[in-house]
Amino acid sequence: MTNETSLDPARTSSGGDPWQPDVLGTNYQQRTLPLGPDPDGEGEIFGTLVRYRPEETASSPADTETPAVLYLHGFTDYFFQQHVAEHFAARGHRFYALDLRKCGRSLRDGQSPHFVTDLASYDAELDEALRIVRAETGAPVLLVAHSTGGLILPLWLDRLNARTGTAAAGVIGLVLNSPWFDLQGPAYYRSVGTPVIDVLGRFRKTAALPAPAITAYGDSLHHTVSGEWEYNLDWKPLSGFPVRFGWLRAIRRGHARLHRGLSIGVPALILRSRLTKFARRYGPAVDVADAVLDVEQIQRWSGCLGDRTNIVPIEGARHDVFLSSEKPRDEAFAELDNWLDWLAAFRAN
Repeated sequence: MTNETSLDPARTSSGGDPWQPDVLGTNYQQRTLPLGPDPDGEGEIFGTLVRYRPEETASSPADTETPAVLYLHGFTDYFFQQHVAEHFAARGHRFYALDLRKCGRSLRDGQSPHFVTDLASYDAELDEALRIVRAETGAPVLLVAHSTGGLILPLWLDRLNARTGTAAAGVIGLVLNSPWFDLQGPAYYRSVGTPVIDVLGRFRKTAALPAPAITAYGDSLHHTVSGEWEYNLDWKPLSGFPVRFGWLRAIRRGHARLHRGLSIGVPALILRSRLTKFARRYGPAVDVADAVLDVEQIQRWSGCLGDRTNIVPIEGARHDVFLSSEKPRDEAFAELDNWLDWLAAFRAN
């Protein structure tokens, strides 16, 4: 369980060391990334890079052989998964996580949470985060992403690979945790629904989709309801943030680009639940299935990444496989470790 204190979304660094104490407490620091005026007209925007730096890591010589890790969250999400950082650190990886603009630590008053109208806008903070991680560690970088982050990162990697080559940029692998590769729900959402989203997304960008409150997944996670995890409900509300047409248009355009085939330039591991169980209200079935995405869509589109891809279903996993109950969570970490060992051997040959 995480233990957050002094949650302050307006915290910024000023002068001196750009790394300041983070809300996650001891051994965690954050660094604000100024990004300038918001292209979507909501004031100045910022990203926030977080690092886990235990004392033994801070005082030890830099290991430039073991990859550093850069983690990216999903929609209605931010980085709070301390056990994930600690798992990677126990393997010798230096761990970083990025809260995107208007998300989590990066959200400012008057801004619409997670709202962008072009997923390529995120290239600015992703490029800068990668630059900082490379400069600090001197190591290659393994990327890890969950859900919507699992769509954003492959699209960015495809553009990065076309610009400079992924290997030249220092990226050596990609781990996706239940990536959002298609629009879930009835087939007409993806056929006649997509042109409607495209039109509304251009002319009513900030209008929110009318939808009932769905708390099943949030209730399965948070310790105040039926879960075991503690996190900031202002940054990750139980029923999620409003879905706005301009943002959903950007997502559907990202899906279309993925479906045409990407070239990310690195091997990928995709972890997903074995089952999908959509529900509006919490019930025990939500604890052992993906209550957010259609896992068959994840399976179908994973081959579009354009490199070596290993897809592993995890029995009894939630949407975030690393927030599952203990047994599937342990299985997910074991699969991750096996793949990381394979990746190290693959790179050595």
